[in-house]
Amino acid sequence: MIVGLDEGSAAPASGGSRPDDDRLREECGVFGVFGNEEAAALTALGLHALQHRGQEAAGIVTFDGAHFHSERRLGLVGDNFNKADVIRRLNGHISLGHVRYSTTGDTILRNVQPLFADLDTGGFAVAHNGNLTNALTLRRELISSGAICQSTSDTEVILHLIARSKRRRIIERFIEALRQIQGAYALVCLTNDMLIGARDPIGIRPLVLGKLGSGYVLASETCALDIVGAEFVREIENGEIVTITAEGVQSHRPFPMRPARPCIFEFIYFARPDSIVGGRNVYEIRKQMGVQLAREAPTAADVVIPIPDSGVPAAIGYAQESRVPFELGIIRNHYVGRTFIEPEQRIRQLGVKLKHSANTGVVRGSRIVLIDDSVVRGTTSKKIVQMMFEAGAREVHMRISSPPITHPDFYGIDTPRSSELLAANKTVEEMRQFMGATSLAFLSVDGIYRALGLEKRDARAPQFTDHCFTGDYPTDLVDQNGSAHNGQLSFLSEVR
Repeated sequence: MIVGLDEGSAAPASGGSRPDDDRLREECGVFGVFGNEEAAALTALGLHALQHRGQEAAGIVTFDGAHFHSERRLGLVGDNFNKADVIRRLNGHISLGHVRYSTTGDTILRNVQPLFADLDTGGFAVAHNGNLTNALTLRRELISSGAICQSTSDTEVILHLIARSKRRRIIERFIEALRQIQGAYALVCLTNDMLIGARDPIGIRPLVLGKLGSGYVLASETCALDIVGAEFVREIENGEIVTITAEGVQSHRPFPMRPARPCIFEFIYFARPDSIVGGRNVYEIRKQMGVQLAREAPTAADVVIPIPDSGVPAAIGYAQESRVPFELGIIRNHYVGRTFIEPEQRIRQLGVKLKHSANTGVVRGSRIVLIDDSVVRGTTSKKIVQMMFEAGAREVHMRISSPPITHPDFYGIDTPRSSELLAANKTVEEMRQFMGATSLAFLSVDGIYRALGLEKRDARAPQFTDHCFTGDYPTDLVDQNGSAHNGQLSFLSEVR
C-alpha cells in the first residue's frame, strides 16, 4: 500500500496504522443499485450492513436521468444518511455507495468516495475496495504529462486513465484503464446509464451480484444483499467485468484466465460472520478454524474464553472439539469509539479496559484458554492476558486461530511495517514471554486451509492470497521497489 496515495478507501499499510490500535483493518466496502427508484435509500442500508469494513467516512452518488447527485460525509453511515432530506437530495434509479477506513492519510473529505468526474462521455463515479500496487508509478507519469490530482487516493488514478483513453465506448476505456493497473481491486462504477462491477485478475477483494425486483445490486458481501432483500445471484469472478444496463447483465473477460486467489483474511476476520464468501459460510469456517486449532494445540484447561467479538466463533469450535466449556470470560463494551480521548500515558495504559472487562466469576481460579483470531503488534494480547491474571486466572493459555503474521500487506489491509509486527521479530516463545501467557500457539498455515475444506496449502499454486503468513505476494509490488520484506516505502514524504 502507498503512504500518501490513500487506497480505494485509505492510505497504505506501511506503518501508518495507529500504534495503539492493535487490530487489522479492512479498507472499505462498496455497494451499487441499478433499476430502483429508491436506489439511494437502499444504498444507505447496504452501506450500513458493510459498516464493519470502514467506519470513518461514507458517500453516495446517484443519477436521476438528467443529473448526478453526490453526498460524501465523514463519520458513520447511520449518522449521515438517516435523514429523509439527505436521501431526497439523492434522486435517481442508479446509485453507488462506499464506506471507508483510513490508515496513514488524513480523514479528509476530498478522499471520501465515490470519486466523481465529468468525462467527455458523461459523468463517471467510482468506488474502490483494494489497493493498487503501481498507483504511485502511474500517478507520477500522469502528473508529469499534465494531470491535476485532486485527492491522495489511488482510485483517482483510474479516473485519469479512463479520461485519457482514446477509445470510443466507456466500457472500452474502462478495460483499457484496468489493463494498466496492478494490485487488488473490487470496483463498482456508475455512469448515466450503466452500473459496472470489476474484480482484479486473481480476485483478491470480494464482490457479489444480487437481484432485487427488476433491478440489480453489486456489493462487497452477501450480508449487504440480505439487508435490502436482494436475492444472491453469484460472485463476480476473478478478472471479470459486468455491466448492468436496462437490457440486463453482460459479462466481459478482458484478461487471460488465471486461478483465483481470494484474500484469506476475509474468512479470518474481515467478512461479517453471516456472509457467504466463495460459497462458504464465514461463521462455520471460523468455527472450523477453532476445531483445527484444538487438534493442533490442545491443553489441559477448565474453560475456553474468546476475545470478543472476532474470537467467538473460533472459541466455540475449540471448545466443542476439546470438550472444554465455553464461557464469556471477557465482556466487551460496544459503546467505546475510536475517537475516545486518552490524554495521558497513565490513562492510555488503561485503555484496554474501556473495551474489555474480565468476568471475574468465570475467570477466578480457572485454567483458561484464551482465543483470538490474529496477533498484530501483540499489545492488546499482552494487556488482556494481564487482565485475566489480575482477575484470578491460574493459567492463561493463548491460542490464535490463524498463523503468525510475519509480512505486511499491500492489497487493502491496514498492517504495520514488519518492524512492528510481533511475529516478524520474535519467536513463538519470545511472543509468549512478551504477552505473559502460560503458553502460546498459532494455527498452522495448513490448518487454516483444512478449516476451509482443503487438504493443505498447495505451495506450487496457492489457493488463497496468504502473503501475510507466507511472504508469497501474488502480484508485482511495483511501487515498493523491492521493499516489501521490510515494509519500508521510499516515498513516505512525496505525496501528502
